[in-house]
Amino acid sequence: MSILVSLLVLSALIFFHELGHYGAARLMGVSVEVFSIGFGKRMLTFKKWQTEWSISAIPLGGYVRMKGQDDTDPSKKSYDADSYNVKTPSQKIFILLAGPLANFVLAFILYFFIALGGPNILSPVIGEVVKDSPAELAGLKTNDTIKSIDGVKINTWKEMAGIIERSEGSLNVEIIRDGFIESKTLTPNIKETTNMFNEVVQKKMIGIGSAGVSHKLELSAAQTLSYATEQTIFASTVIFTGLKKLIVGEVPAKELGGVISIVKLTSDATDAGWMSVLFFAALISVNLGVLNLLPIPALDGGHIMFNLYELLFKREASKAVLIKLTIAGWVVLFSLMGLGLYNDINRLMG
Repeated sequence: MSILVSLLVLSALIFFHELGHYGAARLMGVSVEVFSIGFGKRMLTFKKWQTEWSISAIPLGGYVRMKGQDDTDPSKKSYDADSYNVKTPSQKIFILLAGPLANFVLAFILYFFIALGGPNILSPVIGEVVKDSPAELAGLKTNDTIKSIDGVKINTWKEMAGIIERSEGSLNVEIIRDGFIESKTLTPNIKETTNMFNEVVQKKMIGIGSAGVSHKLELSAAQTLSYATEQTIFASTVIFTGLKKLIVGEVPAKELGGVISIVKLTSDATDAGWMSVLFFAALISVNLGVLNLLPIPALDGGHIMFNLYELLFKREASKAVLIKLTIAGWVVLFSLMGLGLYNDINRLMG
């Protein structure tokens, strides 16, 4: 059941991406010949609004084929009035950007519904206290709740960690223990740890771990919109940063995941509940938006690159260059997919 949910979630995200392209193309007067979810043999197909709508055998992607556009052969063009090729570079860029934009909008909507449901967030309740750490030396204990730091009220574990990381000098920490408020003074020290990209970094810590206690965020209407916006921006920033680190070699290639990882993580999220599914769907939606903006000719970003060239230099890239770069783009894309699949198999094998 969880695997089925994973495929449905992935297909829905792809559908919204392609729907963005479809809507923008029709708005620009471009005829859309095929709208397909999946690749390979068409399992279910029907024709509506001059478009052939299909669900194909391999549900790991999708595409919109506009009149005059064929990624398998970029030399095939049409110059009819309803063709993609007769549109200005600006109009083409609008059509190309609409897909990734749809994914960002969908992520915002998902985070908005998460906010309405009251997302669970870690409470500032102490679990483990590291031996000889500033926390232990100050007398902090398991099950203490951090109430405030230097007079700033603490509501979440994330807020507490941020204040400690940005701190200068000693901190006055108020805790709740057995229903009573106590005050402790401690000075964070710099320790090595790993960040979300599995890099070794140094940051200020006091030597405590979370007890795993969580509570629901109660958000007002304005806070709900703010939460959805912040989460969408944060997810986009994390993915852009991760890609940059992967490209420059700061993060090893073995960290790259493929479709198996996506299905497995979505499956795990399904087991954890529908709120987790929404969280993960929003993250994958942002991921799809970001990845499709990469300047690889087989992706939206590559087509945007060609149109920017035409916009700046008032001429199209030569047919020979276009074909060579498109082939190179497919090679890069399939190489990345192969590497992700290889890493996934390695992880599954232990």
